[in-house]
Amino acid sequence: MRSAKPPTRLLSCGAAIIPPSLAIRMDSEASKSLIERLSQSRIFEDYSKAFVETTGLPLALQPVEAWQLAMRGHAKESPFCTLMAKSSRSCAACLEVQDQIRTTAQSGPATVRCFAGLCDTAVPIRLGNETVGFLQTGQVFPHAPTRAQFARTAKQLVDWGLRVDLTEAEEAYFHTRVIGPKQYEAMVRLLTIFAEHLSIVSNQLVVQRDNAEPQMIVRAREFIREHQTEDLSLGAVAKAVNCSTFYFCKMFKKSTGLHFTEYLARVRIEKAKNLLLNPNLRISEIAYEVGFQSLTHFNRVFRRLVGESPTEFRSKLPRP
Repeated sequence: MRSAKPPTRLLSCGAAIIPPSLAIRMDSEASKSLIERLSQSRIFEDYSKAFVETTGLPLALQPVEAWQLAMRGHAKESPFCTLMAKSSRSCAACLEVQDQIRTTAQSGPATVRCFAGLCDTAVPIRLGNETVGFLQTGQVFPHAPTRAQFARTAKQLVDWGLRVDLTEAEEAYFHTRVIGPKQYEAMVRLLTIFAEHLSIVSNQLVVQRDNAEPQMIVRAREFIREHQTEDLSLGAVAKAVNCSTFYFCKMFKKSTGLHFTEYLARVRIEKAKNLLLNPNLRISEIAYEVGFQSLTHFNRVFRRLVGESPTEFRSKLPRP
C-alpha cells in the first residue's frame, strides 16, 4: 500500500501564499521584470519620495543582477560619487563595492565602506527563500571626514593615475552628507521594514503572473533556462512542452512580449555578463559557452542588448 503523499508546505507572507518551488524558478529576466513592476508600484513611489525628502539620501530599487551603479544620476547622489563615476578606474572601484555589498546582503541588511570612506547599504527583497532585489542607499560618511582622510583618498586617486582636479574633488568630498551611526542604523531598520512590505507585494505579483501565464510557457521558460547553452531551436522547445511549433510560437510571443529567438538571446547574454566577471575566460570562450555559434554574432547581439561591446563591458567591471 502506498503511503499518502505529504501535503506541499506553503510559504506565507502577508496575504500572498506561494509554494517554495516558485522562488527557485525565478530566472534573471523574471527577477528583473518583477523589480521593474515593483519600481512602478504606488507603494514604492510614495515611500521613495518620503524617504528621500526625509533623509536627503538617494534610494534605488535594483534587481540582483544589475550592471550599473545603483545611485548613478539620482538627484541626491553624493557630489563626490558623481565626480568619481566620470573615471573608469574609480567607477570600477565603485562597482566592486556594489558587488561586495550585494553578496553580503543576500540574507539581511549589509553596509560596506568604499575606498574613500563612504558607506553604502543594501537591504534584500525576498521572494520565498530567494533574494530577488535590493533597496540601496548610502553614499554618506558615518563621521565628519578629516583632512587626513581626504589626503589618503587623494593619494589613492593619484596612484590609480586618474586625471582629476583635486581641488574639485576635495570640495565634493567635504560636501558629502554626514549621518551619525545611530541615525543611520535607525534608517536601515526603516528600510528593512519597507523591504518586507515589498516582499509581500512581490509574492502577490508573482502569484498573479503565474496564474495569468499558461503552464506551457512556465515550463518553456524553465526548459530554456536549463538548455540555454545548447543549439536550441523553437521546435525543440515546443516539443519539450508537447505543443505544435506554430501554436507555441504564437503563445510565447503573447505571454513574454518577445519572439523566441529574442528571448533566448537575452537569456544567453545575461549568462555571458556573469562569465565576463572571470578575467581568465576569453570572450570567444564565453560566446560559445553561452550557446552562440559565432563570435561575430555574439558581439553583435551583446552590443545591441547591452549598449556596448563585451570588451567595453568587461573593462568597467571590478578587477580582482
